[in-house]
Amino acid sequence: MLTKAEGIYRNGQVELVELPTNIPENTRVMVTFTESEAIALATHNIDQTQAELLQVSFATFAEDWNSPEMSIYDDYDTAKAHI
Repeated sequence: MLTKAEGIYRNGQVELVELPTNIPENTRVMVTFTESEAIALATHNIDQTQAELLQVSFATFAEDWNSPEMSIYDDYDTAKAHI
């Protein structure tokens, strides 16, 4: 089951804007931090439904993308030049 809930990060804790219903206590969660500025999806020809599907699809890769080993791709050309 996938349930979305918006929240704000303050003082090391996530405060939910609205509490989700029918979620049992001690349910594991995954938190994704977003930029504070909204992304204009329409300028990228992405509607809200498509954006939600992409978010769910890409969530499985988040752990890999955020691993320290992946930072080499932040400036791949420079890293490749040192090999």
